[in-house]
Amino acid sequence: MTKLIFMGTPDFSATVLKGLLADDRYEILAVTTQPDRAVGRKKEIKMTPVKEVALEHNIPVYQPEKLSGSTELENLMALGADGIVTAAFGQFLPPKLLNAVDFAVNVHASLLPKYRGGAPIHYAIINGELEAGVTIMEMVKEMDAGDMVAKASTPILDSDNVGTMFEKLAVIGRDLLLETLPGYISGDIKPEPQNHDEATFSPNISPEEERIDWNKSAREIFNQIRGMYPWPVAHTILDGNRFKIYEAQLVDGQGQAGQIIEKTKKTLVVAAESGAISLTSVQPAGKPRMAIADFLNGVGRNLEVGDRFGQ
Repeated sequence: MTKLIFMGTPDFSATVLKGLLADDRYEILAVTTQPDRAVGRKKEIKMTPVKEVALEHNIPVYQPEKLSGSTELENLMALGADGIVTAAFGQFLPPKLLNAVDFAVNVHASLLPKYRGGAPIHYAIINGELEAGVTIMEMVKEMDAGDMVAKASTPILDSDNVGTMFEKLAVIGRDLLLETLPGYISGDIKPEPQNHDEATFSPNISPEEERIDWNKSAREIFNQIRGMYPWPVAHTILDGNRFKIYEAQLVDGQGQAGQIIEKTKKTLVVAAESGAISLTSVQPAGKPRMAIADFLNGVGRNLEVGDRFGQ
């Protein structure tokens, strides 16, 4: 039985961890995840999904704010693990830890060498990619630059967003890992180097990137909205206040960028530089998220055709 340390944080990681736990070829000695954080308006402390899974299986959990130089690092190195599996952990692994095990692989949600970094699914959708995928790669000191063990891909549909793609890719990543890890450990699968000249990067989304530029095409804005849903959520400006747009649809229409070109009791259509989008789920400043019909029946009832977003 191969003894593993697992490192990960969100639901994506939890799906991979569950797959390893269900496979009797592996023993999870410990789990490392990000510290518990305060979330929501009430700032309630919440465990990471990976921690929840670990505790359900009575697995020791380590949560260093920074792994490098921590007492947790020394404890992990003393466990005698054969290898490390990471999936959306959110921290770099110190070289001394990588050198202390026989192997360390990462389940990364992109088709490397494209979209190295912390937000690969977001950028794949925002940039209008036709497919996304998962790469199993060896861990090295440089971010997401290790040799590739295996890849698998799936189409990105117009109905997809970050949430749906995370769910799809988590299952793909889990299955790909379980399929290829034995061959990698035995040496039957030989990793292939990445072409570093083709590398692109996907850093965490900045607040500036969340704001919609209505001078872009409707397709670009549509991709931005679903590439930031369910987090961090795209926004625009309405009456000087932030106005979040959770979901929208591509529709036909023309007008000045950011201008409302159609309003009914249940629809609100806004023009882009070319084409238009119909808003379906929004959040005005100081209000909860709501369907567009509820917005138009409430705080948005005074909006008129010709009014503009983004000013």
